[in-house]
Amino acid sequence: MIRRMTTDDIPAGMRLKETANWNQTAQDWENVLALEPQGCWVYEAEGKIVGSTTAVTYGEDLAWIGMVLVLPEYRGRGIARALMEHALRYLDARGVKCVKLDATDMGRPLYERLGFVEETSIERWAGTLNPTSPPDDLPVPAALVDVEPIAALDRAAFGADRSRLLGRLSETFPQDAHYLPGGYLMGRPGVREYFLGPCVADHAAGARRLIAHCLSQYATTRMFWDLLPANQDAVDLARSFGFEPQRKLARMTLKGGVCQPGNVSQVFAAAGFEYG
Repeated sequence: MIRRMTTDDIPAGMRLKETANWNQTAQDWENVLALEPQGCWVYEAEGKIVGSTTAVTYGEDLAWIGMVLVLPEYRGRGIARALMEHALRYLDARGVKCVKLDATDMGRPLYERLGFVEETSIERWAGTLNPTSPPDDLPVPAALVDVEPIAALDRAAFGADRSRLLGRLSETFPQDAHYLPGGYLMGRPGVREYFLGPCVADHAAGARRLIAHCLSQYATTRMFWDLLPANQDAVDLARSFGFEPQRKLARMTLKGGVCQPGNVSQVFAAAGFEYG
């Protein structure tokens, strides 16, 4: 049985994601539920929650499907497919024009059968930030207290309005939201590694300045950094900070959708596989 997920289900969600060795915290589940209370579902079988999925919408322009999880002993029974079809019906009823997701190797065959096609790749890099000298001619990043100054930049880079997401992340993790003219960086703790992102900047020097600023708080902390390898500047930055690629996923789009183009050259870190 599929039903809407609530905050009471977060402990079960944590058990699901632990079986996949993912990095999300209980706060991450709370954030997804706050952003899309009608768009998070669980699958119940034999009196317990055995699967989940979420669909975060960015207006009617775009939806991002994530947290597609099934307990190992229940895989192969069509649960993930049922959850995905439920999510797609919900998004169709909402009139969402474009649906995307980041697919693991395990999930990709299912998504292809449902009509998703690869758009590009996204990579997870990991490392501990090595000190480097930021450009001297750029200001020290300030705390991001209002998403309005970055909303237009982010929309142009991402291709949809993520103001609600950015506002939620900056409110939940205010010490990890930084801004300078032409760019911003956010971050958040994870169960295993700190997560660096999203980061959008109109040039690589600004992105470097923002990321270097993280050293003041997290100089010895191991981090995950999700980047689009199509942005060579992001790849070069990650290497310069001592990061190395760990895994590759396929960024996929549902066929037939009308998707607004973004600007990958401005995207230096993604918001996470559940957000895009």
